[in-house]
Amino acid sequence: MQPSIKKYKISKHFPRDIKNSEEVISKILSCEHSCFTELHKFEKKIDDLTVFRAKIDGIHIVYAIDSKKMLFFLRAFKNFSDYSRFLENDKEIENMANSLL
Repeated sequence: MQPSIKKYKISKHFPRDIKNSEEVISKILSCEHSCFTELHKFEKKIDDLTVFRAKIDGIHIVYAIDSKKMLFFLRAFKNFSDYSRFLENDKEIENMANSLL
């Protein structure tokens, strides 16, 4: 996944949601990490966005990639219910990614 990524953007919520956001980003971008399957779980497709979930230390990180290979780190959730609710709102996910362009 990493060689085809052009750039990545971080939402304003992401660093607030998780303290060690830069460390988490590097784990997700690293294709050699030991928990690779936990870091790149496909969730859904919303227009040209492909949404994934990473699970690191019990925290659910939602990120997406668009057709131009731009990666968007959107949110991080400790609570599974909040994470599920966020995934159900396609419009919010799409608006959040578009606001980062």
